[in-house]
Amino acid sequence: MNLMCDICPRHCTIGEGQFGFCRGRKNQNNQIICENYGKITSIALDPIEKKPLRQFFSGKKILSIGSYGCNFRCGFCQNHSIAQVSGSQRNTTYVSPEILINKALQLKSQQNIGIAYTYNEPLIGYEYVLDCARLARKYGLKNVLVTNGYICSEPFQKLLPYIDGFNIDLKGFNQNFYKMVGGDLETVKENIFIASKKSHVEVTTLIIPDLNDNPHEMDEEAIWLKSVNPNIPLHISRFFPCFKMTDKNPTPIESIYLLASIAAKHLNFVYTGNC
Repeated sequence: MNLMCDICPRHCTIGEGQFGFCRGRKNQNNQIICENYGKITSIALDPIEKKPLRQFFSGKKILSIGSYGCNFRCGFCQNHSIAQVSGSQRNTTYVSPEILINKALQLKSQQNIGIAYTYNEPLIGYEYVLDCARLARKYGLKNVLVTNGYICSEPFQKLLPYIDGFNIDLKGFNQNFYKMVGGDLETVKENIFIASKKSHVEVTTLIIPDLNDNPHEMDEEAIWLKSVNPNIPLHISRFFPCFKMTDKNPTPIESIYLLASIAAKHLNFVYTGNC
């Protein structure tokens, strides 16, 4: 029997034994499951600034974990070796929520404040993130989500009370760009707005030459973010050739600084990255 997945707005209709578009969710025994539950491909104790979060426990570290799969198809994906593959294409280690929380607690002596769900798109592993975040909260650990923000409202609202900090990608400020990567601008904007009312939120835009480097669009993006909260930090990051865009040049540094100066006319905190 075909079933519809209700985690992200793609609403994949998945046949028995088949995977959704994200490669992390599956119809198994007539039930949509998180197939990548606890299957970890990457784990590291990172500086919090690497998420990037500049105004959330600055100077501390956070235990960062990732699995595999994504519900976008960004040709510029910097983590494509895990985000754009299925579980059969990656070696994974199963880490239960209990083991993960114990590891995070052991690392408190190394300035660890909690757990960051990151590297691939963590929200396709929604059930694992929710289980871990609930348990982490019980032990006083912080939960950070680094995400593309492409999730349906109902599961997002259920998760929100357990997430202390977000970095949400705002990949561009026009629908054509979002159509290229396989998402929807208005959904991401709505989730930034919702998250900002509940948690600490920072936003990242990776600038790719000739695709999303239009100064007018950056002006519109910053004006919109200001309407949500002028204190939301915006990270404007430089692109380097990777994955399916190795033919492109790196973003000129002067373009990053120009766009940052435009954004700074409207926002109180604008940071440049990869420069």
